This record gives sequence, C-alpha cells and structure tokens, in this order.
Amino acid sequence: MSRTVPTINTPRVTLRGMRTEDFARFADIWAKPEVVSHIGGKPWPKARSWDAFLRNAGHWQIVGFGQWAVQVHGTAEMAGQTGFFYGSRGLGEDFDPFPEAGWVMDPAFQGQGFGIDAVTAAHDWFDRVVAGRSVCMITPDNEGSLRIATTLGYVPLRDAQIEGDPVLLMTRKGPPV
Repeated sequence: MSRTVPTINTPRVTLRGMRTEDFARFADIWAKPEVVSHIGGKPWPKARSWDAFLRNAGHWQIVGFGQWAVQVHGTAEMAGQTGFFYGSRGLGEDFDPFPEAGWVMDPAFQGQGFGIDAVTAAHDWFDRVVAGRSVCMITPDNEGSLRIATTLGYVPLRDAQIEGDPVLLMTRKGPPV
C-alpha cells in the first residue's frame, strides 16, 4: 500500500492529496447544510473540519489509503472528496474492521457526473492496490449516494442507527462483475 497519496486523473476530474491550502475550501464544504443533510444533519464547525482534515492525511501515513481531494478539471479548488478510511464506529464485526468508502461533493458540482467519476476512480485504485471487502454507510433517503453505491457493486448489509438517525450499511466484496 501507498504511504504517499497517489494522483489519479480521469477525463473530467483529478484525485489528489489534500494540501494545506485546501483547508478553507474543505471547511466551507462541510459547513454547508445541504452537504451535511445526509451526514449527521449539522454543519461542521471549523474545529471539527480541522480534525477531519488531519485524519484524512493521517490515514495515508498509517494505513496506506485515505481520502483524496476531488478537483474538477478547469477549476482551481477542490470540489469534494472521496476515498477510504476506518471509521471505528462501533457498528459490529461485519462493518468496523473493513475500509469504509466515503464521498462528498460540493452542491455546485452535484448532478453532473463528477461524483461517480471520482468515486469510480477511487474504487478502481482500491481494487488494484488494497483489494478485498469495503463497506459504506448511507442514509436511506440519499438517493444520489445510493445510486453511486449500487453502481459500484455495494449491496445492503443491514440497517443501523448513528446518533439516533437511520442508516443503511452496505458492503462490497470486490469490483462488480
């Protein structure tokens, strides 16, 4: 596995390591109510964003994978993030030991195919370099993320709750056939 963040280019987006200068944009994305409406429901204060930003960098150093900044070609700032992490959420042995996939796009870039491009590129890398099972967690009313997960081969594992909110736990044993 990689201890440095690989750069992945697709025809429309670049997945790259997050940089110090990305933090203001990262915090801005996570402070938007429409971004967090399906992820806890509350905009993140800057301190929480900083903790998550550092956790993203640490994942690459400690486990050899993590989250990438998603940059749409022709734009200067990150448009979102995607990748893998260990959430250690206490959701059970059928979920917690496995890399958890995640993706977030700024609303200005949603609905244009950039998310699926980025998430597919991240999963292609994962399948080549890490391989094996991954999991994800999506609120049942997040139709866009459910479409992305299904496209990538995730299937329902079970229903759960995070801080009292319902979520669907999903699993993927490898690339779809």
